[in-house]
Amino acid sequence: MRLTFHGAAAEVTGSCYLVDTGEVKFLVECGMFQGGGAGNLRADAKNRRFRFDPREIAFVLLSHAHIDHSGLIPRLVTHGFRGAVYATSATVDLLGVMLPDSGYLQEKDNDVPLYTEQEARASLKHLLAVEYDSDVRPHPALRCRFRDAGHILGSAIIELFIAGKKIVFSCDLGQPNLPVVADPTPIAEADVLLVESTYGNRDHKNLPQTLDEFACALNDTLKSRKGNVVIPAFAVGRTQDILHHIGELQKQSRLPRMEVYVDSPMALAATRVTLKYARLPEIDRVRFTEDLEESKRINSIASGAVIISASGMCEGGRIRHHLKHNIARPECAIVFVGFQAAGTLGRRIVDGAKTVRLFGDEYPVRAKVFTIGGLSAHADRSALLGWVANFKRPPGETWVVHGETLPAHSLCDAINRKPGWRAAVPALGQTVAL
Repeated sequence: MRLTFHGAAAEVTGSCYLVDTGEVKFLVECGMFQGGGAGNLRADAKNRRFRFDPREIAFVLLSHAHIDHSGLIPRLVTHGFRGAVYATSATVDLLGVMLPDSGYLQEKDNDVPLYTEQEARASLKHLLAVEYDSDVRPHPALRCRFRDAGHILGSAIIELFIAGKKIVFSCDLGQPNLPVVADPTPIAEADVLLVESTYGNRDHKNLPQTLDEFACALNDTLKSRKGNVVIPAFAVGRTQDILHHIGELQKQSRLPRMEVYVDSPMALAATRVTLKYARLPEIDRVRFTEDLEESKRINSIASGAVIISASGMCEGGRIRHHLKHNIARPECAIVFVGFQAAGTLGRRIVDGAKTVRLFGDEYPVRAKVFTIGGLSAHADRSALLGWVANFKRPPGETWVVHGETLPAHSLCDAINRKPGWRAAVPALGQTVAL
């Protein structure tokens, strides 16, 4: 049995693992690469070439709906995949929104799109919903279980039982005590473990400190400097968490009077899906904008607005328009509430870029930039090591994935200091025998 790392190896995006038992070939994840170079040329090249034949893939096991885990499913289908994509019910609901939106953006932003909106909609018929903790048999030679990963709505750890071995894919693990989702499920045993490492080299601030920092950023901008706050946020997961925190802070009278705009049709659809499975607190003066003209009107607001928009790494979507109208204004703020992958516009701003290019023009970065790391939906270093500590005995082998080079190797070193553990960071395209 062989495992090949086709993505998320020494980087965060493009999650994709090919398992070849000799009897059947299947994927765990089929994600899109994001960032990684000027104009995303490197990511685009990787997205356009599968290093396997999609026609030979029997099925896909999918952990959650984020595009860096699911975004190449339509392309897989258009290149000959005919099997089922297994995912939790909430993930299937979210993908019904996210994949067509991804196809729309592909057509809008690329001369040669990876796939079209119509192709994305056609791929949805391959989705097959499963329930948490139930046995799933996608092939007679194996069974699997989806366990709650606590990352976003519907996210899963995937346990795979095959050829007398148990392989565990942590996929994206959530930070404990997130507002909308449960804590990650502890796993006690594995022969082979793949564990994520997005924040493998650092811890988040605790939630009270984080909310203090978030409230301070909003008060400083809206009350003291009389500007707008622009929050790049993933439409699924992060937007709903931010709305939850704003609602709680409003209940505590810790925020000034303000208008909250969620300018993302996908975020509205994702919030509706979220409300099928969870509750959000009431929020004063929040408006969801779907119509493009409504979105444009937001840009005429000079002060007092909190604008939440996608994409979370500023790589596309309406957020770029809001940056265009606010990033050069010193009274405004850009508040980052999630991970920014290398090569993305968001990462360049966080790293202190003096100017950014938007729609062909250069804009000076004069707005105040806040990075609120404690709001991340990814487990930090301590939470990752805490989750790993649940194993009763060390797995025979552990692969540290879904992290840039420094955090991946940092977490790997920490795991290898545990008695009996053997961990390594794979290279992109590496194949290992299990």
